[in-house]
Amino acid sequence: MAGNSSAPGATVTSRALALVGAFDESHRRLTLTELADRAGLPLPTAHRLVAELVGWGALGRTASGEYVVGRRLWDIGLLAPVQAGLVESASPYLHDLYGATLATVHLAVRDGDEVLYLDRLRGNASVPVVSTIGSRLPMHATGVGKVLLAHAPADVQARVLASLTRVTPYTVTQPGRLRRQLAQVLRDDYATTVEEMSLGACSVGVPVRRRGEVIAALGIVVPSLKRDRPRLVAALAVASRGITRALEFHSPEAGGEPARPSLGR
Repeated sequence: MAGNSSAPGATVTSRALALVGAFDESHRRLTLTELADRAGLPLPTAHRLVAELVGWGALGRTASGEYVVGRRLWDIGLLAPVQAGLVESASPYLHDLYGATLATVHLAVRDGDEVLYLDRLRGNASVPVVSTIGSRLPMHATGVGKVLLAHAPADVQARVLASLTRVTPYTVTQPGRLRRQLAQVLRDDYATTVEEMSLGACSVGVPVRRRGEVIAALGIVVPSLKRDRPRLVAALAVASRGITRALEFHSPEAGGEPARPSLGR
């Protein structure tokens, strides 16, 4: 159960938030009964509040009658100061990366113990990609995730390392091995995965910094890293530095517009 909003004294706001909070990575579509159960609400109360949330755009309803998170919540979430400026600043560099590689490119941040994907451009190659904008994936199985995990606080690393789930036969689930990989990420300033999130897909991720602090990761997904790893790392590094300069330009104390370097092919 996602909440206990049927408790005495629960406000209308807390009950509405419990309904929104009933959704998670494993529960993207819920019936009204499931919503009420996960939010800890009587069915009539849930029915009334869900109708209001749908009318406002916080929830949507599918053709089959199930409820999903509404687009308006995502739009509002992107107005958060860090995410709004980050997505806007990174967008042209994601397009440059896509143009130079024709591969799937990602912009992601850490959200608790998971990776949250803020933006994505889907490549032309037939590579299996499981991420979508707004989706959350395990940090230990993705390139951008390993970057963010390497720079995460010690308590976050400890929690992730204590529950390493196997997604594919190649997912790293040994804490010692992953620790060594994270140490290498800090040395090399990039991370890689080989079929660890989905079979047939490899990835490279690099950090995105603002005032020296890692605030996001930029990644690319390709069929293989055997030949193109140096080129991909170089292209990602150029884009990452461009995003950093763009973020600095958009800060209140910035003075001029940074030039966008060519990523090349």
